[in-house]
Amino acid sequence: MKEIILATFNKNKKRELSNLFGDNIILKTLNEINFNEEIIEDRTSFIENALKKCESVYNKIKKPVMADDSGLCVEALDGGPGIYSARYGGEGLNDKERYQYLLSMIKDMKNLNASFVCALVLYLNKNKIYIIQEEVKGQITFEPKGNNGFGYDPIFYIPELKKTMAELTENEKDQISHRGKAAKIMKGIMDKFDLSM
Repeated sequence: MKEIILATFNKNKKRELSNLFGDNIILKTLNEINFNEEIIEDRTSFIENALKKCESVYNKIKKPVMADDSGLCVEALDGGPGIYSARYGGEGLNDKERYQYLLSMIKDMKNLNASFVCALVLYLNKNKIYIIQEEVKGQITFEPKGNNGFGYDPIFYIPELKKTMAELTENEKDQISHRGKAAKIMKGIMDKFDLSM
């Protein structure tokens, strides 16, 4: 059994990644190890932010750390909200208010192409780091649908499936999502290599 600290307070991310990695990997969130320092995500890319989360936690605990940084990149917003997805529209908004704000920003635009992007970093020590970045392409819909998932899932429409991300079952989402793709590659790495420090 391999235990890895997941550098997040987000229970949804832990649930998704735990499902993807299976029973051989035990993920513990920052809450579960009583790590309560704020990590300021002030870098300029998903990879850099995920790396900063890993470094910040590793420097304190000296154990393997994994971090995910992900977001929605909308072509009409020049790739925004991107790394600012979780706080787009300001602090204190809930998921629905946040995606409604995004819809208001693109209501007059014709290009609705978008991608969900996930950077996943596994930080074993400062000399042994694995980085994966993946995406899933779709379109923004002005008709939110579905109660599964979280964040922008209800407005992210996948044409080939004729469903929004929030209409997919957990298993369906794991097969095609940005986080699912990144985690599948990372699982292959973790299965293949010794995770000892």
